[in-house]
Amino acid sequence: MTHPLGGSAVAVSPLGFGAASIGNLYRAVPDEQAAATVEAAWQAGIRYFDTAPHYGLGLSERRLGRALAAYPRAEYTLSSKVGRILVDDPGGTGSDLDNGFAVPATRRRVWDFSADGVRRSVGDSLARLGLDRIDIVLLHDPDESPEPGRALREAYPALDALRREGAVGAIGVGSKDLGVLARFATETDVDALMIAGRYTLLEQPALDDILPACAERGISVLNVGVFNSGLLAVEWPDETRPYEYGTAPADILARAQGIATACRRHGVTLPQAALAFAAAHPAVASVVVGAGKPGHVTSSAELFARPAPPAQLWADLVAEGLLRPDAPVPASA
Repeated sequence: MTHPLGGSAVAVSPLGFGAASIGNLYRAVPDEQAAATVEAAWQAGIRYFDTAPHYGLGLSERRLGRALAAYPRAEYTLSSKVGRILVDDPGGTGSDLDNGFAVPATRRRVWDFSADGVRRSVGDSLARLGLDRIDIVLLHDPDESPEPGRALREAYPALDALRREGAVGAIGVGSKDLGVLARFATETDVDALMIAGRYTLLEQPALDDILPACAERGISVLNVGVFNSGLLAVEWPDETRPYEYGTAPADILARAQGIATACRRHGVTLPQAALAFAAAHPAVASVVVGAGKPGHVTSSAELFARPAPPAQLWADLVAEGLLRPDAPVPASA
């Protein structure tokens, strides 16, 4: 089963694989482990894979391309991103951990949302991937750029042109910034928004404006960061679990533990409920989970495939003030 992306001919699997971790996100991942993780995703039925030049200064793209070369190109969908050009930096020393990746700092990122930058970035990504095409190209974190408006003025028209030329199948933008997402949802003809950590079982701010706009305009949502950086990825979240890539504030941790307590009452694990909820909004085409180990992606796929949690769980969460009453929930069997 796949879901079409916006008005395009591109389709994605309901569960997607996020390849940041195999770009050595926070810690080094051996080549063999990275390849085995992609293989585990494939064996679990995942057919949508997402990467970016930013992830490990190109390492994620190279590893993902090598791993996917073992499979028929027509049987999977691939997305990558534009906005950061990678340039060689022979004098670079140390690692790229300041940017979150355990790779040598022999390259550096240069923000470039110009039309030429978009085309160059797509070409560079194709070379690193070693593949014949990228199905979906997303503008990556325009809110973090020194010139955020340039993505809308220059990069979007360039992507639209590539789509009309048939060079890419679908286009969109990925961000955690609701203001940026709202502008693209209402002012452009994107096929998809990749919403990062803004529509989860813990927090649903995208429900105010972004998701209604997507539903109204036929824009598909690629829902990422659904475990809130790891806080919802375990049965019982505690102070050691990250939130927004940092320490969870006391009120956020208490909220997560309240949700986990309700899940336990109904025989459901917190990550299972988080995955089910993240997929339930009708605008969501795929829930994308990151993994750097085969067991992690296999576990997520198994949880995602389980029957929907009982309806009473969602009712209890609403009654306890732990879930918005207007949030769509999975239909129970």
